[in-house]
Amino acid sequence: MNPTRRHVLQLSTAAGLGALLGPARPADAFQDAPAALPPAIAALQAVTQDMRPISVDERRGRIRRAQELLVQEKLDALVVAPGTTLEYFSGVRWSGGERLLAMVLTREGEPAWVAPAFEKARAQELIPFGEVRAWEEDESPYALVASILRDRKAAGGTIGIEEGTAYVFADGIARAVPAARIASGTPVTAGCRTIKDAHELALMRRACEITVRAWRAVFASLAEGMTQSQVGELCSAALDRLGMRGGALVLFGPDAAFPHGTSSPKPLRAGEVVLIDGGGRLHGYASDITRTAVFGAAPSDRQRQVWDLVRKAQEAAFRAARPGVEAQSVDAAARRVIEEGGFGPGYKYFTHRVGHGIGMDGHEWTYLVKGNITKLRPGMCFSDEPGIYIPGEMGIRHEDIITITEGGADVLEKWPGTPEEPAVV
Repeated sequence: MNPTRRHVLQLSTAAGLGALLGPARPADAFQDAPAALPPAIAALQAVTQDMRPISVDERRGRIRRAQELLVQEKLDALVVAPGTTLEYFSGVRWSGGERLLAMVLTREGEPAWVAPAFEKARAQELIPFGEVRAWEEDESPYALVASILRDRKAAGGTIGIEEGTAYVFADGIARAVPAARIASGTPVTAGCRTIKDAHELALMRRACEITVRAWRAVFASLAEGMTQSQVGELCSAALDRLGMRGGALVLFGPDAAFPHGTSSPKPLRAGEVVLIDGGGRLHGYASDITRTAVFGAAPSDRQRQVWDLVRKAQEAAFRAARPGVEAQSVDAAARRVIEEGGFGPGYKYFTHRVGHGIGMDGHEWTYLVKGNITKLRPGMCFSDEPGIYIPGEMGIRHEDIITITEGGADVLEKWPGTPEEPAVV
């Protein structure tokens, strides 16, 4: 990392900008101390010490909820291979490549596990509950899964496979229990993970607040001539200073019309929009925040028009999000505002859905998109991120995380402020 040094910005400039963006300055003006962080980032301090991770007792509660859903969904067992869902239920993070480690959960009792024999001691260190059955290198892990299912009278039933499980593992399990029916385990896994409890929401709220604070410091550290990768490094540094690992997609000017970036980015120039999109994870729970500002000059009428319209669309989606409504109606509310503002029809300028579910994964069930008739429920969490992308000119996106409440919705951090000062804390 080679971030540039930057002086503290003044509260106003001749161009009329706010404290965050200041006048444009060349990136090489601060190369006298290349190892130093910009003052706005260096001043950040960790704010995560009071946040506790998910406990073993909470994970046991999740197991019990999954067993209730197994009965409700008419599944006899659930098999979960390494990934986010395994961590959700057990706290176990595991990378084993082609060797199967898996949790097998049936309607009653504690989970059982299969693990490579030479890794059994490591697995037992990590696994908080349940028996571990080990397989040697010349043995079949699928035979062990089958033995667990037989012992628990589930080998002839319906076995749910967690959706992230590699095909080779799912196929091996299917062959080992030919009398069983293999089905998707998503009704159970998503059924648990989609609804966040108070502890999960607290972790996500803090993660979002940290991200907004980090982006504010990064906007205060911009200098003309910086590259997108340099600003991205500042984003990671700011999050790290605040006590959370993460990063960001950074886009300037016309490049921001590519919602997920371009292969040939250009350095920052005064008067361009700067779009920062990303976040991090706090005890496993993600943030995903986008802020868009105009750097180094007063926003043009055109930039302000688009910025304000996207903000109105974001607010419209927020007002539409409440218990009992279909997910697609939230997308429709935001898209209607953008179309009525002259940036339609359909996906012409607002090129993506308005939001995705979020929790331990940055993108998870369910999605706020046309055609999704899933009814929203309290405890669900989503991004609310409309955007307008004008090829060759600019892209503007505002993204915040909302949660569905009993009476409507709540935003987990402060909304964007202005094109001059988008990251309000």
